[in-house]
Formats: sequence, C-alpha cells, structure tokens
Amino acid sequence: MSVTFRNFNDEKMFSPDFLMVRDFLMDINRNDLHFSDFTWERWEWIFSLPYMDQSRLSSMGLWEEEKGLVALAAYEESPGRAYFVIRPGYGYLKEEMLSFAEQSLSHEGCLKICLHNGDEDFQRIARRAGYCPTDEREGIAVFDVADSSGGYSLPEGFRVISFAEEYDWKKYNRVLWNGFGHEGEPPETREQRIMREISLSGPHSDPSLKIAVVAPDGNYASFCGMWHEEGTGFCFVEPVATDPLYRRMGCGKAAVLEGIARCARRGAWQALVGSEQLFYYRIGFRPLPAYTFWEKQF
Repeated sequence: MSVTFRNFNDEKMFSPDFLMVRDFLMDINRNDLHFSDFTWERWEWIFSLPYMDQSRLSSMGLWEEEKGLVALAAYEESPGRAYFVIRPGYGYLKEEMLSFAEQSLSHEGCLKICLHNGDEDFQRIARRAGYCPTDEREGIAVFDVADSSGGYSLPEGFRVISFAEEYDWKKYNRVLWNGFGHEGEPPETREQRIMREISLSGPHSDPSLKIAVVAPDGNYASFCGMWHEEGTGFCFVEPVATDPLYRRMGCGKAAVLEGIARCARRGAWQALVGSEQLFYYRIGFRPLPAYTFWEKQF
C-alpha cells in the first residue's frame, strides 16, 4: 500500500483529525512502549489548554495508508519545535518528515526537533541535514505497578477525593495557581474559570481519575491529573501540583499514587510522567531513555 501525505486540518479543538491522531498515538503504544514522549495524553492535554496556538494546526503533517495513520509531524504549544511519531516499519519516512518540518514547522529561521537518544538513524539524518544537539532534553519516568506497594499515608484530617466525587473550580484553580509558583491570590474571573474547565474538557478526560488531596480547611492541598483508557496497559500523569502551604507532608505523593492505583484497577501496568524530578523517583518512578532537542538555524 502506498503512503500519502496531507496536512492536518485547521479545525480547532477536538476535530475528526484530532481524534484520528489521538487514536494513532494510543494504538502505537498499545502493547509496547514505542514512543514514550509524545503520547495520546500529551496530545489531548495540550489541546485542552488555552495557550496552544491553534491558528497553525494545518502546519502539522500526517502520513496515511488505507488502513490508517502511520506517521505524524507535530508541534505542541506553537511551531518552532517539532515532534515525530512513526509507526514501526515506516522509518523510511524520516527524511521526508524532517524536510516537511523544516518547511512547515520552523519559526523565525529556527527549528528544534525532539529525537530519542536511542534513535541513531534519525540522529544521523538530522546531522546530515545540519542539525546539532542542544543541552535541552525531555525526560520520561516510569512507574511499574507490579513492583511497588504503592502505599501512602496522610496527616490527620487530610483525605483523598476524585473530581467525580466532588469538584470545586475555585479550589482547583487555587492549587494549580499556587502549585505552579504564581504569586498572590488566584484570579477568579469568568475567563479564569473557563480556562480551568476547558483543561478538564478533553473527550477522554475522566473526572474519576482527577485526584485531589483535601486539607482540613477544605482547600485542595495537591492535585494529580491521570489519563487512562480502560483496558490499556499505560496510564499517564499530567499535571501534578501541590500548594506550597502543604508541601513535605506527603500530599503530592498520595495524589499521584492514588491516581496510579485507580488506573491499575482498570488494567494499567505502567504509569508514565514527562519529568526527571527527584519527587517522582522518590515515590517509585525510574528514568527511561530521554529525548534531546536538536537545532538548526536557517
């Protein structure tokens, strides 16, 4: 069967092309972890955030066969950085995909491409095309459910909930605002509420997997967003935030491990997080081979 190319459509949010790519990203890791960096969860999460530039969606590229999608060249927040996902057996498309990315995904005379540190073939192609590795990388960590007790404890008066059980957008807004280092009181405007609720609106965002640790004062001390398709082997952690008022109390650990445990009961045997933070290693994650950004100036 011949492989044909076309651009991603320019329809914003959760379009048919969005869903097709999401299914491709899920299928490619269904039985084995071929691409740990650009996963279906990452794809859906970024489309759920207001700062993704959705005016340039058609600059992304799709390679298809009769049976479906076989390769993707995409950006995340905006063009300037390119990610490649290729179904096993279609590695011969790499040079074509890189050429496309240079034409369509560069920004202000520069393109950074994210390559797996173990993909020597793509690294050689990039080097021949004039790319040089940078000191920027994306780390991935994995949690093996079967090899860990997954236990946690919380101080007296703290409890764990999911957003399917109870949800308060102001408390969700506060834990993310404070947990990600913003100063002052979080805004509680209509625009801020829409932004937070859009972040939970993905078609496969499951409120029973959005975990919060509730402090005795009723505020959310920590939050962990989990992503999992029931019956599949991999689940994903994104995002995690702990209010500085409640750090070093085990709240973040509890939120993450509770989320993983819920996914494990649905069939997950491994959890992935796009991070190299010691926090994750200390609660049972281990590092996987990382990805490095290679850069070319035009």
